[in-house]
Amino acid sequence: MTTPGPASALRLVLGSASPRRLELLAQIGVVPADVRPPDVDETPRPAELPLAYVRRIARAKAMALTLAADEVALCADTTVAVGRRILGKPEDAAQAAAFLALLSGRRHRVITAVVVRRGDTVWAREVTTQVAVRRLGPQDIARYVAGGEWRGKAGGYAIQGAAGAFIPWINGSVSGVIGLPLAETMQMLTTAGISAGVSAGIAAGIAAGIAAGIAAGVVR
Repeated sequence: MTTPGPASALRLVLGSASPRRLELLAQIGVVPADVRPPDVDETPRPAELPLAYVRRIARAKAMALTLAADEVALCADTTVAVGRRILGKPEDAAQAAAFLALLSGRRHRVITAVVVRRGDTVWAREVTTQVAVRRLGPQDIARYVAGGEWRGKAGGYAIQGAAGAFIPWINGSVSGVIGLPLAETMQMLTTAGISAGVSAGIAAGIAAGIAAGIAAGVVR
């Protein structure tokens, strides 16, 4: 492992197409110089446990990126865990409904693994948050699934959206549940030589533009 050199003019590369992670970074005044989602197979291995899974996938994403000497990669992976079971992103509405039925009336864990890479130096951290979901009736689930918010969300729900009404209790990092634990991420970026460069308001505007570019297929 080499020791990182001076941190002048470093460029942050976000290895994720998630607009939620862009928005979260903007809250702390961080705007990536580039968004470069890696192509990684996110299929869980047989009998793989949730924590081991997110660690592996986040690291695989970071290692899959080709970086210039002045670039620092930030990658993350989030999963919902019910016991030893991994609830990833639902494949369709039926699976989203099944996930919500499983989460109904019980607590589960949301685990986000974050990896920062600069050269061959890697920093990694995992944050686990306990989340309780109130008992959901068939109409609650049907209404939520019909709204489409479940698409692309681990566990089939978004705490920052309409599903927030399903969650009476949380113990841990709300930003970690959304997809990027901010306190831990900022610590890691600072260690790697990346700091907040603009105000949160300006960062939010830039992030919105990048997210629109991703949605339009202009930014990849």
